[in-house]
Amino acid sequence: MIEKEKIDFSKLNGLVPAVILDKTSNQILMLGFMNEESFEKTISTKRVTFFSRSKNRLWTKGETSGNFLNLVDIDIDCDKDSLLIYVNPEGPVCHTGTFSCFSIERTNIAFISQLHQLIKERKKELPENSYTTRLFKEGADRIIQKVGEEAIETVIAAKNRDKVEIVNEVSDLIYHLLVMLVDQDIELEEIVNNLVERHKIKSAK
Repeated sequence: MIEKEKIDFSKLNGLVPAVILDKTSNQILMLGFMNEESFEKTISTKRVTFFSRSKNRLWTKGETSGNFLNLVDIDIDCDKDSLLIYVNPEGPVCHTGTFSCFSIERTNIAFISQLHQLIKERKKELPENSYTTRLFKEGADRIIQKVGEEAIETVIAAKNRDKVEIVNEVSDLIYHLLVMLVDQDIELEEIVNNLVERHKIKSAK
């Protein structure tokens, strides 16, 4: 984690731009500005806090909406006056309800990360009339059973070479796998990192 003393806050009247990226997908989520105080609060609370130029005060992303940006890591550019902040977002980042504030068309693969975060919220809050809540209340055995059922149905769809059913069953399988990961307190990032390391090993051979 970058230390405050290594950041040059002098160039923009005490501010530095902070580019926010999703840790799992590396998708750019938003751009904000930080001063020394907001940087310190971000480090201490582990939730990204900016200096709002329009409000002229510190602003913790999510303080109104609940869509916080949970701090993972911070990097700095070579001039020491711009930050890359890696986060695990809670819900959509943009005030319009989209995953990112930028409208550049990208693959929807980043939605997997968003869905994983939503499932984590369901486990924590257990809202009524939620299928995910019901799974968590029924316990690990039921969740594992559903993963097995969806895996078998995926195999059957593939055996029948039914593309529509394959897409549907794989979607069900991925969802229930994410529920199982959350139930087992395993971060999606751990799976991604494991795949990356495997690729490095195979590439080195």
